[in-house]
Amino acid sequence: MNDPTQLKSYTPEALRERFRRDGLPAYRADQVLAWIYQRGVEDFAAMTDLGLALREQLEASWRTRALEIESVQRSTDGTVKAVLLASDGAAIESVLIPEPGRNTLCVSTQVGCPLDCSFCATGALGFTRNLGVAEIVDQVCRMRELLDPGQALTNVVFMGMGEPLLNLPAVLDAIRVLVHPKGMAMAPRRITVSTAGVVPRIRPLLAAAPVNLAVSLHAATDEVRDQLVPLNRRFPLAQLMGALRDDDLITPRRPVFFEYTLIEGVNDSPEDARRLGPLLRGIPSKLNVIPMNPHPDSSYRAPSDAVIDRFTAEVHGQGIRVTLRRSRGRDIDAACGQLRARGAGPGGSVSL
Repeated sequence: MNDPTQLKSYTPEALRERFRRDGLPAYRADQVLAWIYQRGVEDFAAMTDLGLALREQLEASWRTRALEIESVQRSTDGTVKAVLLASDGAAIESVLIPEPGRNTLCVSTQVGCPLDCSFCATGALGFTRNLGVAEIVDQVCRMRELLDPGQALTNVVFMGMGEPLLNLPAVLDAIRVLVHPKGMAMAPRRITVSTAGVVPRIRPLLAAAPVNLAVSLHAATDEVRDQLVPLNRRFPLAQLMGALRDDDLITPRRPVFFEYTLIEGVNDSPEDARRLGPLLRGIPSKLNVIPMNPHPDSSYRAPSDAVIDRFTAEVHGQGIRVTLRRSRGRDIDAACGQLRARGAGPGGSVSL
């Protein structure tokens, strides 16, 4: 889905090269990028520092929008969820999470998801296709339009629909657009990429971009994780944790953020909490505990507050840095594990 006429399919360096091949000065690409990414202007006719003939040439050759907003929902807690439509009618969801001093955008990388995690609504959709670079980047452009005046997007997390590492080339090019000074000029430390544990692609991600890594853990034994995250049968815990423990790009200054969805009667016992100590030992990390967000595609439920508090206290007692993450946007199905845009469905395949 990397349309060669879609301007946002190109990193800034690639666009400069494309302009040169088309007989245009490379600095013209920089001017166009500044209008689109820094000023939010996507109509070539409004790019007033370009000559009229050039503007008409660009209008005839390029497209600047890969997605359109179909619908917007706003939660009582301020979270904003949008359904975005691609040119082929595929629907994805993006979620904007405002907090004091920061605005975080959760972006999708696939239409549906092939991993079929048993607690996740997106997994119940099946998999349709990967998103192209422009479709990933344009989520940022479209969603920042929904911010209140004077507000800026501060953080991007690749934690929406799909498994980012199964679409790694597009994810990396999208990151290059986000961090490039002539792109959106975001600091890499404000970008987080999540994976369910596609082990062979973790090191390439870490080496290509100094972004944060999040790993969807959800269990401390293979028996339970096989049930929750079927990918674990391909890359079991010993292989996943060993790769993280041995990677010299993971340091106390660049730790792994483990995500642990806490599910009643499945992975919420004191024994589960105590197993996390040996499992995470030797890996610079932080554990985010997220009580299960219910949805119609799963019978799983969150534990009681007392069980949640007991679990996090037990984890803390293992010497693990742990944070209890309260869900945002649950009333509009925008919380972790609840994304399920209509229009997505089975139809594609990916290679592990």
